[in-house]
Amino acid sequence: MRYYLVAGEASGDLHGANLMRALRQEDAEAEFRYYGGDKMRAQGGMLDKHYAEMAFMGFTEVVLNLRTILRNLKQCKKQILSYQPDVLILIDFPGFNLKIAEFAKAKGIKVCYYISPKVWAWNQKRALKIKRTVDRLFCILPFEVDFYKTWGMEVDYIGNPLLDEISLFEPDVTFKVKFDLGDRPLIALLPGSRRQEIERLLPDMLSVSANFPDYQFAVAATADFDLQYYQRFTAGKDVKLVFSSTYDLLNSSVAAIVASGTATLETALFKVPQVVVYKGGTLSIAIARMLIKIRFISLVNLIMDKKVVTELIQQECNPVMITAELKKIVQGASREKMLQEYKQLSEKMGVPGASKRAAELILQYFKH
Repeated sequence: MRYYLVAGEASGDLHGANLMRALRQEDAEAEFRYYGGDKMRAQGGMLDKHYAEMAFMGFTEVVLNLRTILRNLKQCKKQILSYQPDVLILIDFPGFNLKIAEFAKAKGIKVCYYISPKVWAWNQKRALKIKRTVDRLFCILPFEVDFYKTWGMEVDYIGNPLLDEISLFEPDVTFKVKFDLGDRPLIALLPGSRRQEIERLLPDMLSVSANFPDYQFAVAATADFDLQYYQRFTAGKDVKLVFSSTYDLLNSSVAAIVASGTATLETALFKVPQVVVYKGGTLSIAIARMLIKIRFISLVNLIMDKKVVTELIQQECNPVMITAELKKIVQGASREKMLQEYKQLSEKMGVPGASKRAAELILQYFKH
């Protein structure tokens, strides 16, 4: 079968790559074309556009980059029509992908949505658009099944693909030497993969390091930005840069400061106590607070439906408050409590195999 996949950010690239690998195991004739990133490119096929050219954060950022987004949409539609896939697989990234779903449905192309858009967080009526334009929806969070039932939809819960990726991880025994990390206990800084995230969050994260002289701080850096870019932030600070080795960094760390997003769940699954941070544009945050219908922003707290990790948002995301929360989880009762909660989270998440289950269902639903 011919598959066209659309992923617009780093997490989508990760999940898309795992799904491509699983599809090839189930379908010997699988052919791929996609919007994605380096991980998907490593699985073969044709990359039409890298997500680094597409990921814009927040309401105001989207408005400011609207011309680029509209151009990307137009190109994507043209490439899908040219390729004529047996099935279009959309991966999260709802602002872009729901428009692509509507277009594809009108053109008679079968649409599968892999990793449900977070419509339960705000503007829940978008569920009706999904019902109208998507042939099959695969969810990776247990509570999503009940949410979609309230909108008259039957969806497939496949487990969480992060478990697949983590199960494939093999620690690099040379990791600490490779990045000159020394013998002090490590604290990981995960500022995200988008430029806006990094520039808003990394300075505050780095300011905290001076308060923990007995620990080595290390930034999980993405290859999408070069060494000089990160050194603008780290110059003069006792902090190391770790490129493209986030899982090795988490596997070796005793605590972490993490940008809200998929990384909060990855950090929890590696059993690393964390402080979650988030900053957006002033207007974006004001709009979000009016629209968003959920109590938490981190996946850890959302899945557990209670506060497990501290979330420092906007004004609360500052060096003083980050330092105070980090001290609580480096050692002592708060650390042990969080680790116990992580055990319950792991039980809720289940076992690896989400990508394989998704691949099997795609073939079941869409193979001619």
